[in-house]
Amino acid sequence: MSIIDELKEYSVLFYSKKVPKYERELLSKLNLKNKLIGIVGAKGVGKTTLLLQFMKKQKLNMDEMLYISVDHPLMSSTTILEVAKDFSALGGKLLILDEVHIQTDFANDLKTIWDFLDINVIFSGSSAMHLEGADLSRRALKYRLPTLSLREFLEFETAQNFKQYSLEEILSNHTSLVTEILSVIKPLKYFKEYIRYGCYPFYLEDKQNFKLKLLDAINKTVDVDLVNIYSIDAKKLRNIKKILSMLCKSAPYKPNMRTLSQSVELNTKTLYSYLNALQAGCIIRMIDIYGRGESIIKKPEKIYLDNPNIFDALCSGANTGTLRESFIVSMLENSGHSIAASKKGDFIIDNSYIVEVGGKNKSFKQIKDIKNSFIVADDIEVGFGNKIPLWLFGFLY
Repeated sequence: MSIIDELKEYSVLFYSKKVPKYERELLSKLNLKNKLIGIVGAKGVGKTTLLLQFMKKQKLNMDEMLYISVDHPLMSSTTILEVAKDFSALGGKLLILDEVHIQTDFANDLKTIWDFLDINVIFSGSSAMHLEGADLSRRALKYRLPTLSLREFLEFETAQNFKQYSLEEILSNHTSLVTEILSVIKPLKYFKEYIRYGCYPFYLEDKQNFKLKLLDAINKTVDVDLVNIYSIDAKKLRNIKKILSMLCKSAPYKPNMRTLSQSVELNTKTLYSYLNALQAGCIIRMIDIYGRGESIIKKPEKIYLDNPNIFDALCSGANTGTLRESFIVSMLENSGHSIAASKKGDFIIDNSYIVEVGGKNKSFKQIKDIKNSFIVADDIEVGFGNKIPLWLFGFLY
């Protein structure tokens, strides 16, 4: 049996899997008008499920579609390009490539397929993978699949539909929005669950072992994806894990780069390189200070783990203030907003709005008399004036 025939067998098995009813918003944006589509994101956010749902929506027969997991052992003896040529010659129309970054020269193969073969390709891969080297950035339409928002988590949990709200709606009309949501659910209960395990859809499979699965996804991202994509010395993995441990246990982290480099036993240049790799891999987020000019090497003002679930997976008893800030930063960035650390208040959003994040008793003292400033408070269901419930920012996407 040829490799293409064996791959077809696995493709049929993949297609026969039961598809989840819930559909992420990104699915509605995918279509075959674009010859080359890429979906990137962290491990565990649902890229493979999205590919299966997309595959099932196509009006093509099984001989015209081929799903390949590029990390399958069969792919070790061939290449994406060779499979694509054989598939095209057999009348194939849609090639679906999962975990494409596993092949080191995947970008060159995708470019050649785009240039010379009359097939559509949709691929998924690590958020850290590079598309620029083979000039794929102008050929491929790339989408990023984020972690679940609180709104999406609520839809999973309750089977109810909830509206998305713009930042401007939340800032100007939060009391009315909250009243509408409270008529359906009590959000604070779900919010605490979301902080622990709601960012990744695989929590539905096994909540009891969610931490172990997330830890495995983090380790695979660091130990395999980032090591290969960024040519990281495997001997330095211990140092990288030490960075993550420090971030997990600290209050909102404002790094002294010299002290941090000494603590994790890395020179400053290597430390910056590893931090950039961890951010590209959706393991951490680095926030700049507002108003700082452009420079070749930017010192981050604050560093967080990418989302609250990662804190719970890596350490127990994470700082409450850090979890709050991690949540709002992830919700804002995942919905396309810019966020920077501010000298007055915690953050400035879209260069326009100052926010101070805290508990339910947080006062306006630090942002008093500042125009367009807001308190974002945890542990409250309903806000008033310029004091807004933290959980409501989970409805941005």
